[in-house]
Amino acid sequence: MKFCYGMNFEITAANAALLRCAAEYLEMSEDYREENLIGRTEVYLNDVVVQSLEKCVEVLCTCENLPPIVEELGIINTCVEAIAMNACKEQLVSGLSALDCNGESTELKTGCMEWWIEDLSVLRIDYYHKVITSMARIGVRPDTIVESLMHYAQISLKSIGKCQIWNPARPNSNSGTTESEQKTIVEALVNLLPTLKSSNVPLSFLFGMLRMAIMVEATVACRLELERRIAFRLEMVSLDDLLIPSLRARDSLFDIDTVHRIVVNFLQQIEDEENEDSGGYESDGLASLGHGSLLKVGRLIDSYLAEIAPDPYLSLQKFIAMIETLPDYARVIDDGLYRAIDIYLKAHPMLSDHECKKLCKFIDCQKLSQEATNHAAQNERLPVQMAIKVLYFEQLRLKNALCGSSGDGFLSQKISSGVPSAAMSPRDNYASLRRENRELKLEISRMRVRLSELEKEQVVMKRGMMEKSGNGKTFFTSLSKGIGRIGIFSGPGGGKRRKPRGSEGKSGRSRRYSVS
Repeated sequence: MKFCYGMNFEITAANAALLRCAAEYLEMSEDYREENLIGRTEVYLNDVVVQSLEKCVEVLCTCENLPPIVEELGIINTCVEAIAMNACKEQLVSGLSALDCNGESTELKTGCMEWWIEDLSVLRIDYYHKVITSMARIGVRPDTIVESLMHYAQISLKSIGKCQIWNPARPNSNSGTTESEQKTIVEALVNLLPTLKSSNVPLSFLFGMLRMAIMVEATVACRLELERRIAFRLEMVSLDDLLIPSLRARDSLFDIDTVHRIVVNFLQQIEDEENEDSGGYESDGLASLGHGSLLKVGRLIDSYLAEIAPDPYLSLQKFIAMIETLPDYARVIDDGLYRAIDIYLKAHPMLSDHECKKLCKFIDCQKLSQEATNHAAQNERLPVQMAIKVLYFEQLRLKNALCGSSGDGFLSQKISSGVPSAAMSPRDNYASLRRENRELKLEISRMRVRLSELEKEQVVMKRGMMEKSGNGKTFFTSLSKGIGRIGIFSGPGGGKRRKPRGSEGKSGRSRRYSVS
């Protein structure tokens, strides 16, 4: 009205989009008057708004309540491209200041990044999606985009309480529209994540988004994408990250199916990498790297099994399926697996003998340490056949140790079996050699573990001998008593005296393996 009556008025970022839509509806173009309202708002948007990231964000916020004509006029696209361009300029300026200045430039860079990331968090998810997509296309750093995604998720998804995760039966105070918006936000943020090779997304953020995706019932594609990204760096995951609560009624306390799929994805990625490298014969470094990651994941999964084993609602089928996920060569020793199975047997005393045998068959008695073997031999929860098997292999191990041939037969057998057959194709020969090489590395790792155990026992024996010989007075007193028992200094019947053996039974018992 002020413009129509020739009164002074101010065009701002808060009313520019509104005025432009109204002028378009009223057809206030240059055909009727010079410097009409359409021309004046266009000049303000193109000369003032696009130069400032804050003003572009403010204009986009006002466009949320406007009719679809605002998008037809190109206001949204103009502001989106301007935000991406201004963010890219800030990135270049920060990079140049880091090269020219001292340590203070780092603080300046951090401050510059934080202010526009904070501004973007007020945008609606569809506008935010457009902005981040434009930033990635122009060339904004992936790490900066990840930082913005994390901040946006923290602001927009904070209304989801932890009580909803652990108590899904509790009624949600939010409306259905809010739940739908949260689902849309989660799926959009996952879709905006940079590629795996361009940026390292923090694992804590990936697991947080996975928990959110499960809770808001996001699409299967969204959850599988998060699981695939986590599997790509599974060897760096902590045990607490894997303890994802289950939201299904009358189910186990933890979401075991999700962890199972993550492990399967991890193994599939390792297999794909090995298949890509199988064309040449110079991939031992990559193969050993993959095997090292597999050993770390093996220890992680064994700890996970021990953590979920006390769950009274955990079925035997799920527990066995989780054990069977990893191949045999993923474990150097089976102590962790034995501990998990023992905890499960203790927490589920109603298992039948057949079920106990079915579970214990996954334990390789030859891969148990001395401490675990001693505990298994006295474990009443194990089947009798398992205890006998443990004692047999322990006796065989002691026999080989006394004969000085521990592991030699096995290694010679492996080496002799590793000779390629002339009837096999070169590709099959190479795959067989790699498999034999992996088994040999695994056996060497076991021998190193056994050697470290022997060294520890030797240190304990030396320490005991030093403690006994540390007190001189006690030593000479005991020595004189011992000499007094010799027949030369005693009577005719002195040499026939024997020391009572009342305490030998207690001293011969082996120390229990720590399973509470």
